[in-house]
Amino acid sequence: MALSPAVTTLCENANEVFLDVAKLLLTYADNILRYPNEEKYRSIRIGNPTFSTKLLPIKGAVECLFEMGFEEAETHLVFPRSASVEQLKLIRDSIAAESDQRLRGEQPVQTTAQVVAPSASASPSSSVPESSAAASSQPVTPPSSHMSFFLTLQSNFQHVMLYENPELQQKARSHIPHQQLSYAAEHKLKEAKEADPECKLGIEDFLVLELLRWFKQDFFSWVDCLPCSQCKGPTHNALPLSATPDDIRWGAQRVENHYCQNCQLSTRFPRYNNPEKLLETRRGRCGEWANCFTLCCRALGLEARYIWDSTDHVWTEIYSMSQRRWLHCDSCENGCDNPLLYEVGWGKKLAYVLAFSKDQVVDVTWRYSCKHPEVLTRRTKVQEAWLLHTITGLNVSRQQSLSPDRKKELTERLLVELVEFISPKKPKAGELGGRNSGSLAWRMARGETSKQKQGYVFTPTEKEKSDRLLHVRYSATKDQYCRVSNNSEVIQSWDQCVWSKESVFRKVEQDWQMVYIARTEGSPVGKVCWKFDFSPAGMKIKSFSIMASSQTFHSGKVCWLLEAGQSTTEFSGDGKMQSVQSLSGSSEFIVVAGLSGGEEETSWQHSQLFRRSLKEKETETETEESSFEILIHLEDA
Repeated sequence: MALSPAVTTLCENANEVFLDVAKLLLTYADNILRYPNEEKYRSIRIGNPTFSTKLLPIKGAVECLFEMGFEEAETHLVFPRSASVEQLKLIRDSIAAESDQRLRGEQPVQTTAQVVAPSASASPSSSVPESSAAASSQPVTPPSSHMSFFLTLQSNFQHVMLYENPELQQKARSHIPHQQLSYAAEHKLKEAKEADPECKLGIEDFLVLELLRWFKQDFFSWVDCLPCSQCKGPTHNALPLSATPDDIRWGAQRVENHYCQNCQLSTRFPRYNNPEKLLETRRGRCGEWANCFTLCCRALGLEARYIWDSTDHVWTEIYSMSQRRWLHCDSCENGCDNPLLYEVGWGKKLAYVLAFSKDQVVDVTWRYSCKHPEVLTRRTKVQEAWLLHTITGLNVSRQQSLSPDRKKELTERLLVELVEFISPKKPKAGELGGRNSGSLAWRMARGETSKQKQGYVFTPTEKEKSDRLLHVRYSATKDQYCRVSNNSEVIQSWDQCVWSKESVFRKVEQDWQMVYIARTEGSPVGKVCWKFDFSPAGMKIKSFSIMASSQTFHSGKVCWLLEAGQSTTEFSGDGKMQSVQSLSGSSEFIVVAGLSGGEEETSWQHSQLFRRSLKEKETETETEESSFEILIHLEDA
C-alpha cells in the first residue's frame, strides 16, 4: 500500500513513538467508524492533555488527522458530516498496516527522531530539536552571528510594554471616538445577527473593524515625502539629517531629509518610535502606523500583539474572544483577517514573522504563508534550535509573575495556534490584491503591487439569458450591488464586483456623514474597472444604457470610459442615465473610471466616485440612491 505524505512523515518517528501515536490515531478513527452517529467521537479538543502531549508534538500525527478529514473549528478538531468516510478508512488502514509490520518486527527501529513538547517557535514541517522544559533549564548564549537577531527580539519584546502604561492608554483614549465606534460596532453586530441568526461573532470583532476604519480614514496619514514646508511643492529623499536630543527622546534615531529642489530647503521627518509622540504627529509609514494602532487597541482593552516581519513590514494581531483565535489586522491597509495578503497579494518572500505581546513572543510565520517548504529554505539567519531556546527563555522570564490560570490560558491558545500552523490555508479573495498604502512608485519599488491580473466578471445567469436582460445597480450608502435582473441578488462591498482597481478605496467621512470612492492618500492617479462578458452565453448587446455619478473639486478630474475591443467611448458621470449606441453588437466591454488631479496634500479627495450622504440611507428609495447603474438588453450573437 502506497503511504500518504502524512503517514510517510509519521513513519519517520522512532518505533516506540510511532506505535504509541498510531494507537491513539486508530482509536480516533475506529470510534467514528463504529459509532458514525455519535457526535462526541467526531470532535477532539485541542487542549485535551492526551492530544496536546501525546499527539500534537509528534511529527506527522496531526497531519494524519487532517488527511483523514478532520478540520479546524476554534478550540477543536472536527470530523464534519460532509467528510469522506472512505478517506478516513484509507488513512486508518495505512497506519494500521504499518503498525502491524512494526509489531511483527519487520520494520527496523528508528532512533534518530526526537519527541518534543510544543513550542512557540515550532515549524509545521519539521520536528522541534528540544523540549520547552529543556530550553528553559538550559539557556543558550547566542553566538555572535545571532546577536543582531537576539537584539531585535529583545528590543521588540521590551517595546510592547509601553502599550501597558495606564497614563499613555488614557491619552490614546482621549483621541479615539470610542462611543461612536462602539455604537457603529453594535449596529453592525445587530445587522450580522439579523442576516445570520447563527452568527458567533462578538462585539469586539466589529469594534476592531471600526477602529481600523477610523484609524485609516480619519486619524493617521501616510508619508512618502512631505511637501516642502515653504512652497508646499514636491520633495525627494536626500541624505539623512542629524537627530536632535528631542528626536532621540522620542525614539527617532533616524531623521529623513525631504529636499525641495525649487526652494533648496530641507523638511525634516523624524522617524519617531514612541507611540505617545505618534498620537500627536499622526503620520508615518508602516512602522509608525502599527506602533500607534497597537497602542490604540490596548487602550480600548483589546488583547493585541505587535507583529514584526523580517522582510520589512509590521502590523498588529488582535485576539478575538468570540472566535478564540488571533486575527491579522493591518492598519495601513484597513485590512482584517487576511494573513496571506503579504505572500500572495504583495509577493513577499517571508522568512520570520514574530508576534510580541506583554505576555509572550510567538513565532507566527506559518499563519502568514501557504508555501511552508519555501519559507523553510529562507530561514537561515539563525539556527532553529537557538530561536526556540531564545523565545522560550524570554517567555519564561516574562511570565514569572503571571497567575497559574493566565499561564494555562496562554498555553491553550498556543496549542490552538500550533495546530492552525500545521495546515497551510488557501488564499481567499481579500488576500489577492497588492498593497494600497503609499504612492504607486513606492509600492512598485518594493515589488508590492498586485500580482493578480483579473477579478470579477459579470456574465449572464440562466435567468438573465432567458430574460435577455442584465440590470445592475450599486448603492454607495449601502455599499452593495443589486443584480436586479437576477431576482435582485445582493452582493456586499463595492470592490467585490470590480475587475481591477489601483490606488482607490471607499472613504467614509463620519463627521460630514458622507461616503465616496477616492484615491489612496499620496497617489497621483487612481483607477477602477468593471468587466462584462456575454460571449460564454453566446449573446451580444442589443441596447445599452449606463448611469454613473462622480464629483470633482478644485482641479480634480474623473474620466469615464467604455472600452470594447479597439473602440473607446467617453461618457459623462453626471448621474443621469444615458444610452450608448457604440456598444450595440459587442459581446464584452469594460467600464473604466480614472481619477486624477487636485491640489496639495488633499488632492486625493478632489476627484470622487459615487459621493452620497449617509443620511440618505434610510430615507431614499433604492432607485433614487443608486450611484452606478447599467441596463443591457441582450440578443443571440
